[in-house]
Amino acid sequence: MNLTSSIYAGTVVHTRLRPKRHNLRYSVFSLLLDLDELTVMDRTLRLFGVNRRGLFSFWEKDHGAGTSGGLKSWVSGQLSDAGIKTNDLRVKVLCYPRIFGYVFNPLTVYFCFGPEDKLRGVIYEVCNTFHERHAYVIPANADDSAQISHSCSKELYVSPFVSMDCRYDFTVNMPADKVRIAIKESDADGMFLYAMFQGKRAPFSDRGLAMAFLRYPLMTLKVTAAIHWEALFLWLKRVPVHRHAPALSPRTTTIVTHTQRTEIR
Repeated sequence: MNLTSSIYAGTVVHTRLRPKRHNLRYSVFSLLLDLDELTVMDRTLRLFGVNRRGLFSFWEKDHGAGTSGGLKSWVSGQLSDAGIKTNDLRVKVLCYPRIFGYVFNPLTVYFCFGPEDKLRGVIYEVCNTFHERHAYVIPANADDSAQISHSCSKELYVSPFVSMDCRYDFTVNMPADKVRIAIKESDADGMFLYAMFQGKRAPFSDRGLAMAFLRYPLMTLKVTAAIHWEALFLWLKRVPVHRHAPALSPRTTTIVTHTQRTEIR
């Protein structure tokens, strides 16, 4: 079974520069899932299930519109609304899996390809601990080995220690032998937060999943625990707290145009 889906094991790093310096570094892994391969993986892998329970699982309701099926249709609709062609669409999703039924994905990245693996668009789906999701849909025009950079205004409350008046600058090394997602968050005074995930590719298989489980047991639970643990340190450092600004809807989208400084290189 030759899958294009992959496992990426690596490290998450966060560096806050102000008003108090704070650093964190955790070992994690992500899955890069080809949505066209979900049925095959669900049928042939023992340790991975789609929209059902398993040691590892991927549930479409954890993403997009929050429904139990049709995630690729949701992606296609988002791209169409952004004026991006969707014929012969192939979508790969970089995310954490459920482990023993639990997951929290602060960021999910959708790589949307047309014929000959030409990148047509990227969707950055940001989630917060208030069960709100916001998708930033950005057109693209690069091959799958390129580095891409995107910028957009922050539209979803994420952390009590970060105000809403901010901007994201994304830099992505497209998934190949390695993948790298870097985010710089800036306010009126410049960049104050840098976050990055970098991982190395391994084949998507029962063996690969078993190795990931042994190396990162209960990883998804640890992600949520780490969020609260690091928040405690920020509170003890007396970093100012910003109250939750509820989203207009639990599922919202921003279409980012080239006039908002979307850059492909």
